[in-house]
Amino acid sequence: MRFSELSATSAAVAETSGRLKKIELLATCLRQMSADERAIGAHFLAGEVPHKTNVGYALISEVRGAPAQAPYLSLTEVDRRLGEIAALRGAGSAKERKDQLGALFALATAPEQQLLAGLIVGEIRQGALDGLVLEAIAAAGELSIDIVRRAYMLSSDLGEVAAVALEGGAAELGRYGLTLFRPILPMLAQTADDAAGALELLDGEASFELKLDGFRVQIHKDGDDVRAYSRGLNDVSHFAPEIIEAVRAMPARRLVLDGEAVVYGPNQAPLPFQDTMRRFGKKGLELRSQVPLSLALFDVLMVDEQLLLNSPAEQRFAALQEIAGVHAVPRLITRDAAAAAAFYDAAVAKGHEGVMAKALDAPYDAGSRGAAWLKIKRVHHLDLVVLAAEWGSGRRKGWLSNIHLGARKGDDWVMLGKTFKGMTDEMLKWQTVEFLAREVDRDGHIVYIKPEIVAEIAFNDVQRSPRYPGGLALRLARVVRYRSDKTAAEANTIDDVRAIASAAGVI
Repeated sequence: MRFSELSATSAAVAETSGRLKKIELLATCLRQMSADERAIGAHFLAGEVPHKTNVGYALISEVRGAPAQAPYLSLTEVDRRLGEIAALRGAGSAKERKDQLGALFALATAPEQQLLAGLIVGEIRQGALDGLVLEAIAAAGELSIDIVRRAYMLSSDLGEVAAVALEGGAAELGRYGLTLFRPILPMLAQTADDAAGALELLDGEASFELKLDGFRVQIHKDGDDVRAYSRGLNDVSHFAPEIIEAVRAMPARRLVLDGEAVVYGPNQAPLPFQDTMRRFGKKGLELRSQVPLSLALFDVLMVDEQLLLNSPAEQRFAALQEIAGVHAVPRLITRDAAAAAAFYDAAVAKGHEGVMAKALDAPYDAGSRGAAWLKIKRVHHLDLVVLAAEWGSGRRKGWLSNIHLGARKGDDWVMLGKTFKGMTDEMLKWQTVEFLAREVDRDGHIVYIKPEIVAEIAFNDVQRSPRYPGGLALRLARVVRYRSDKTAAEANTIDDVRAIASAAGVI
């Protein structure tokens, strides 16, 4: 298949609002691929490249020249060239990377160049992420979406699932299982407002456990061979020797565990997420004595020859307690809303994010953000001023989307980060008109505006940031609403932000 054909499909998907129509377009494209193209094509359609190219916006802007006049590239050719770029190492690799990337862009038409750039930097916003492509795979192969989704959860490789599904069908997909040292996608959670609401949603007795703001790890053990994997399924064993040692000492010979690597300060108060993440950077091991990792486990999927993936959570939790001991996360099983609320209050008082509420009869639904797990978290709200906005891409093309947020500092403003989350289509339309009416300058795709519009912003916490003048940034910020009832002079100050950071031990 020509890369131009996939590019045309991607553009059509981006312009289509209906979910079923998107699936139809994707499925048609998948059917038209040859057997050796489906794995590559599925990744590209989901907006991802199965290679770490070490290429960013700056290099793409530098090499992106005049486009080719006619299509030349095939899917396999694009994949081969990106793979070669990703494999470059050592002296002279930077120049070679630039040369090879330039040669690739020179062979691409204008629409192909646009898709290539988005794929490489992970900025394809066409409304077709993994979930939708999985549905397209099922439609293309006339398969049950449940079978396709289960295979993906257990394999964690979208391209592989596409190739197997369209070549071998349900029989081959059914062969996927839990295999040691092949990490599976982690189970995810939805949200609940409070403990009482969580109990109502879970409809009965539930498990409440500390929600730890750490580094998610999935740990596999076979004898003395122990490896830890990140949420993104990368092997991070090298960065976490304390975790490896703790699991190696556990009595079972074979294990698959789910949990968090966390860092505690004085009085066993959890340190900010940033401090934990320092251990998983380039100099992580050098910090071991200063920033020791602790292991907190909240699920077990395999104990010796017993597979627990489909077992009720209550059974898995009991097995975990027996295996993990002090490494098992503190948990309360109750149907009493007052007891659950008290557990939440105690967790927050100790500096934790909040609690998780989990259904006791639910299996481990790998890769799914289902209603069997609910997170109840502290959420902060601030009224901040919009300083600028960036033109959107993909489905948001033509609208001002990513907004720059500022807090008051006297008569000036201190930027605290950006967000495009929480915006409805109506909000995007409204803010595009209102921002342009207040435009004072432009810099490429950024439109700077008069600091007049106040937005209510919800966020999880504040983190240190050398990127912004105030040294702080909001984490997981999203727009709640615009405050037409407030003037910029009534927006929150940088001192308000510092107070939140100080209370959390960030500064």
